[in-house]
Amino acid sequence: MARLGAEVVGADASATNIEVAKLHAAEVGVNVDYRATTAEDLADAGETFDVILNMEVVEHVADIDLFVAKCGQMVKPDGIMFVATINRTLKALGLAIIGAEYVLRWLPRGTHQFGKLVRPEELEKALGAAGMSVIDRTGVVYHPLADRWQRSKDMDVNYMVLAEKGSV
Repeated sequence: MARLGAEVVGADASATNIEVAKLHAAEVGVNVDYRATTAEDLADAGETFDVILNMEVVEHVADIDLFVAKCGQMVKPDGIMFVATINRTLKALGLAIIGAEYVLRWLPRGTHQFGKLVRPEELEKALGAAGMSVIDRTGVVYHPLADRWQRSKDMDVNYMVLAEKGSV
C-alpha cells in the first residue's frame, strides 16, 4: 500500500516478509514505513491512502470479499486500487502452479492453491461492492525466449485490474 506524496507504507501480515522488504529497501536507499499487519487492521485503525497496491495478494487471503472491502474502505475519494493476481483456470493451474512452482521452481511448492485463485468477474464484483469502479484490466504473459513479462489481452493466467473510488 502506498500514499502519493511524502509517505509510502508497505504492509504484509508476515513479519518475515516485512523484515526481508526492509533489508531490500535499505540496500537501495528507499524510505518505506513497513508494517507487519493486515489490511483489515489498517482499515479498522482508520488508515486511508490515495493508492493501494495489492500485488499477488488476493489469491492468498481467507475471505476475498472482506479483504477487498477493507482495502476499498482505505481508498480516499478519487483514489485508486491496483490488483494483480492469478485467474482460476486450467491454464493457470498448468502454468502458474505446476509450471512455476513444480517445474521451474520460481516459487516454493504449495505457494498457490487452485481453489483460492480469483476469476476476474469475482474480483470485479468484490471491487464494486467495495465502492470501486473498474477502469482498466489487462492480462500479463511471460515470454520465455525474451525472458520478460508484458501486458496482453490474455487474462487466462496472470491479470491486473485498476479500480477507482469516486468523489464524495
